[in-house]
Amino acid sequence: MLRYLRYALIAALTLFLLTVALANRAVVPVRFLPEDVAALFGVNWQMEMPLFLVIFGGVVAGVVIGFTWEWLREHKHRKTASQRSREVKRLEQELAVMKDSTSVPMDDVLALVDKRKAG
Repeated sequence: MLRYLRYALIAALTLFLLTVALANRAVVPVRFLPEDVAALFGVNWQMEMPLFLVIFGGVVAGVVIGFTWEWLREHKHRKTASQRSREVKRLEQELAVMKDSTSVPMDDVLALVDKRKAG
């Protein structure tokens, strides 16, 4: 059921994006700098492209910038989790060594009782 819901949402999103693309297919100039500033520096970089590419490019750039920002912001949390994971592994190994060294029974009767408890 969820698979069909996912397919329906993907189809609706595709239809929406296609509609936006068809409605905004007029060619527009995209400039690197405003005209006055470009004239001041002598740089007149300009490209003409459909408006929907400008819109979709802005959305994609925003998502990429947002994900990168979040990834950099969460670095301290990943670092702490990694340190805690290493510490837990070390403590588990230490506990296993302690159990092995203290689990040797002193008496045959105690060994039988321990086996019965474990089983």
